[in-house]
This record gives sequence, structure tokens and C-alpha cells, in this order.
Amino acid sequence: MKPYLNLTIILLSVFITACSSLHQTHKKIEPSARITHLQLDAEIHQLLQLEMQSIQTGMMSLVPAIASGDWDKIAETGKNIEESYLLKQQLTTAQRHVLHKSFPAEFIKQDLTFHRSAGMLAHAAEMKNAEIVNFYFYKLNTACVECHTEFAAKKFPMLVPEQNKSHH
Repeated sequence: MKPYLNLTIILLSVFITACSSLHQTHKKIEPSARITHLQLDAEIHQLLQLEMQSIQTGMMSLVPAIASGDWDKIAETGKNIEESYLLKQQLTTAQRHVLHKSFPAEFIKQDLTFHRSAGMLAHAAEMKNAEIVNFYFYKLNTACVECHTEFAAKKFPMLVPEQNKSHH
């Protein structure tokens, strides 16, 4: 019994040391100081809102699908998000051009990364890899929060960090 007690104490000590060093090296990620309000014409704004609602529905459907291992549903939803629910289907070429001119480069970069992550989520689901599926779900959710904080602060004021609220 004593060897198990010694081993337990040693393992507990190593665990505590590892946790404390991890805590010391953890750097807080500061939110972006940039907060930009997008200026879009009414028709494109409405289509973008429809896409955001579709993405939200898809994201919400992922929670039970991931929890139950419904790989087909996860893959389908990931592909739908990757391919963009509505904007690619409903925009004319002229509207796409106006849309891309309306968005800052950082928004487009974040949007491309978001849709790429959705494709990776679909691929992980096809491989039936729950750990990677969860990783990409986390990335998608984080991307939503970052984008809403930076580009839709008026719609999501609770996401705006306290130090930035006074600048509005």
C-alpha cells in the first residue's frame, strides 16, 4: 500500500507543478482594439443577415449532432457553412463585387478562415474524429465571437470589452 501512496504523492506533485507552470506561461489574449461598423446597402445587408441566421441555425444544430456522433449531420452542416448558405447562391456578380468592396480586408480574411474551418469540420466528421470535430467547432464559435466583436458591435454590445465601450 505504501508504494501506491508514494506514487500518488509524486504524481500529484508533478501535476500541481505542471499546472502552476502552465498558469504562469499563459498569456491573456487581448481583444482587438479595432471596432468597425460595416456600411452595406439594404439588399446586401438583408442577404447577409439571412446568411448569419442560417449559420446560427447550423451552429446550433451541431451541438446535439456532435454530442450524439451524428457524423453525416455534422459533415453536411460543415459543408453548408463552408459553401456559404445564401450569399453565394443569391448574389449577382455585381452584388458580389459591391459586397467585397464594402468589407474591410480583415473581415474578408476572417470570413475565408471561418469557411475553411467549416470545411475542416466536415472533413473531420467524415473521418469520424470527435476530437478534431470539437476543435473545429470551437474555432467556428470563436470566429463568430471575434467577428461580431469587431464588425457588429452595435448588434452585439455585450461582446465589446469594457475599455472599448467608452469610445462609442
